[in-house]
Amino acid sequence: MRLNELSPSEGSRKSRKRLGRGVGSGTGKTAGRGTKGQNSRSGGGVRPGYEGGQMPIHRRLPKRGFTNIFRKQFAVVNIKDLVQVRDRLRGENSDVVDEAALVRAGLVKGRRYGIKLLGQGEITYPLTIRLDKVSKGAKEKIEAAGGTVEE
Repeated sequence: MRLNELSPSEGSRKSRKRLGRGVGSGTGKTAGRGTKGQNSRSGGGVRPGYEGGQMPIHRRLPKRGFTNIFRKQFAVVNIKDLVQVRDRLRGENSDVVDEAALVRAGLVKGRRYGIKLLGQGEITYPLTIRLDKVSKGAKEKIEAAGGTVEE
């Protein structure tokens, strides 16, 4: 069997319905939209969330909480992700994990306030960690493996 001999199984592919292509097609003239009304017009229909003039649910429900505009958004990296840093940066000082190394390895991108290391996963080799924040569990695991943490 070759790639050019492959074909989809019988009945798995359907040709698309061609609307407004003559009376004999079954979807000619009004093209399945019915006659008159907002939905039959071009550009017709209502916006998402519109309930026909009834007070919409997003306005009926009370507001809750607030958004802190001064929130500090940290990028989160786990210990199990540090294996990728070592693999992707093989040879170029991969035993030091800092912001630049995580960006080069593709684990952190976009705007952020800082980077925090969390303790999910295991580590068996020593690393030097230079990040903004490190959780207590992550610090214990790295030091148990013979590494150091500099915040």
